[in-house]
Amino acid sequence: MGRMFWIKRFLIVALVATATLTAVELVKGHELVQAVLFGLGWGVLASAVFTVTRIYRSRKGQHCAICNDVPESK
Repeated sequence: MGRMFWIKRFLIVALVATATLTAVELVKGHELVQAVLFGLGWGVLASAVFTVTRIYRSRKGQHCAICNDVPESK
């Protein structure tokens, strides 16, 4: 799994987390700008933790079928 795989994975997770957290903040009654900043900050942080953890476990040989990061057979 190359760099593009992990970059794409990070961006997908960041987008989903940002959208979810922004929506939650809007439902709670916060202003749009404040909700977007909150969602963006925590979304990027959460996706960074997720991606780094997945890279670490992948290098140790612990693959995740749910994340679909099973290595390609050669």
